[in-house]
Amino acid sequence: MTTAVVVTAAGMGTRLGFNMPKALVPLHGRTLIERALDGVIASGIADQIVVTIPPGTEDVFSGLVGNDIDIVPGGDTRQQSVKNGIDQTGTADIILVHDAARCLTPPPVIVRVRDAIAAGQAGAVPGLPVTDTVKVVRPEPPYEPVIDTLERSVLRGVQTPQGFNGEILREAHEIVWPGVDGAPDDASLVEYLGHDVVIVEGSPLAMKITTVLDLKLAELLLREETKEEV
Repeated sequence: MTTAVVVTAAGMGTRLGFNMPKALVPLHGRTLIERALDGVIASGIADQIVVTIPPGTEDVFSGLVGNDIDIVPGGDTRQQSVKNGIDQTGTADIILVHDAARCLTPPPVIVRVRDAIAAGQAGAVPGLPVTDTVKVVRPEPPYEPVIDTLERSVLRGVQTPQGFNGEILREAHEIVWPGVDGAPDDASLVEYLGHDVVIVEGSPLAMKITTVLDLKLAELLLREETKEEV
């Protein structure tokens, strides 16, 4: 049973304050893409790794990721980038879709996702219980009326990598994605096909680095980890 991991790295780092691809933003001496790949490789589950990159950055990324990892230009949207990556995975039995911005995802999380698919699940995503109260609003600034309060005990905040049966994910991108505008994630596409997606235990370290505050927090975590190793 073969496993391919697609790592999306085609976005820009504007919100982090960098005029460069987000995956090339430095974090404690290494780029986000290098740290994301460190976790995937350390998990030991990948027979193939594909990285989707901004068009025109092939030389830069090739020098960072090495010859054993495939790179492919991304698209105008994240979903198009994922589709481009999936198209490079051939007939892989299991496909995991990861985000370079979640570069501190621990290897055991990656293994849990793969193991769930190997056990027969159509889709599996890492997640954590939601700790904030979540309210549904009518978006009418400056005051947004609350129309519902959700039961927190059944909510999960999901992370990556998201894992899928390869055949099902390819079908989702061929059949569902073209007709769905702005699907929130790949799991949603698989759900639209009528397949069940399960949650496996995630990790607080699998946070998405989106803002300057996120980057500073990740830097602090790595700095403390380095101190503990000394």
